[in-house]
Parts: sequence; C-alpha cells; structure tokens
Amino acid sequence: MYMKNIFALFICVLIFLFGFFLKGNLSLYFNLAGIMVVVGGSAAAALISYGLDRLIIVYRVTRASFKPEVTSEREIISILMDLSIRSRIKGILSLQEQEEELTTHFLRRALGCLVDGFKPNEMRDVLNTEMYFFKLRRDESERVLRTIGNFLPAFGIIGSVVGLISMLAGIGDTSVILAAVPVALTSTLYGIALANFLFIPFAENIRERTKHELLLQKIIMDGVIAIETEINPRLLEAKLQSFLTPSERSDELVSYHEIIKRFKLRHDEERAQAEAAEG
Repeated sequence: MYMKNIFALFICVLIFLFGFFLKGNLSLYFNLAGIMVVVGGSAAAALISYGLDRLIIVYRVTRASFKPEVTSEREIISILMDLSIRSRIKGILSLQEQEEELTTHFLRRALGCLVDGFKPNEMRDVLNTEMYFFKLRRDESERVLRTIGNFLPAFGIIGSVVGLISMLAGIGDTSVILAAVPVALTSTLYGIALANFLFIPFAENIRERTKHELLLQKIIMDGVIAIETEINPRLLEAKLQSFLTPSERSDELVSYHEIIKRFKLRHDEERAQAEAAEG
C-alpha cells in the first residue's frame, strides 16, 4: 500500500509540472528574488513564532508521518491474542519476557502496567493520559504547519507588492519594468503553491496519521485491560475485531438458516400463521 501511494504521488506531481510546460518553458516560472522574499520571510516569521527547537521537532514529526506504518490493526489484535493465551497458560508475569520483544512504544507501556500489577482503572487512567498528551503534541505540530501555510501566501503578496513598487519606480524605463514583472507575478505563485502543495497537506497527513495511531492505542488499551481481567481469548478476539471494518474481520457471519435453527423462528412463524388461519 505504501509503494502504491508513492507511485500515485509521483504521477500526480508529474501531471502538475506538465501543466507548466503546456504554456511555456519551466524556467519562465523561476525567479530567485521572489523565492527569497517568500521563503525567507515565511521562515523568519516561523522562527519568531515558534523558535528553532520547535521547528526541528515539527520537521521530525512530519518526516516520521511519511514512513510506512509499522503495525496495522490486525497485527495489533494478533499480538494481543497471543499475549492473552500466553497469560492464561503461564500467568501474567510471564509477559515480562515478551515486553522486551515488542517494538510499539505504547504497547510496551501498557504491558509494563500489566506486569507491574496495576488495576484496570489505574491502567486506563495511565494510558488515557499517555494518549491525551500524544494527541496534544501531534496537534501542536499540525498547528505549526498550518500557521506556516498561512504565512506563505501573505509573503507572496508582499513579494508582489515589491515588484509593483519597482515597476512604478521604473515608469518610462522598459528594462526596469520587464525586470520587476516576474517578481510581482511569481511571488504570489510561490506563496500559494508552497502553502497548498506542501505545508497544508503535511499538516493533514499528520492529522490522519494521528487518528490512526490513536485507534491502535485504543485497541491496545482495551485489549491489555481485558487480559488483566483474564477474559476468554475468544471473547477478547470478538471484542477487538469490533474495531475493524467488516471486510477486515476474520470471523464469518452466522447464516440466516443458523439463526432460524437456533431461535426456532420458523416454528414460531408457522404457529402464528396457523393460529391466524383458525381465527
């Protein structure tokens, strides 16, 4: 799925760039002065707003959000089912051996609470707090990217104003006007393109990735708490598969005939029809 996304993105970028070639040479859209005004001004505004340390964190979060997903919902459920069976056979303390083998940080944290003997309400409180501050940190990174996305068009307009001032100052001198026109036009293009092609999509990607990771954390929390209560593994599997879409679930739906047989619906229906005929 990850490679399909990369391939689709590559095709869309080629289509986007091809649109510039249709009406002229791509070099016509390159203007160093406009790039300096837009990128330099937006970077300065971002540094004033958040500082370098915050921006480095946002960069790392953005880079990580484009990496392939390490685990899926089905893989997490499979791990929890294995832990449930291991717990019933060898006891909860045997899960301490498994803790070092797990790569998902939140799952290791939840398993640590389980091994340390936390009660279900205590585990829920600890893990909910973990989820809350995880979402808070991600929301902050998303907000920074959206703010920078708002800076870019504004500095694009500033670059256009700079170009217009140069044009007005060069009235009567054709060479000055021709040199100022690209700055006035391309600056707005750079600001809008960078905002809507990079920073706003980056923010939206972080938002979607956060929603998916919160779902995984919710599955882990409910699964680990259920293991602590020594729930039947089959019941745990049915509970956790509720998080999946119907197409992703491994269990088959009970047939209509089995439902009739189990609840004797046909017999009741026939008896009701007979009583209605007699009446």
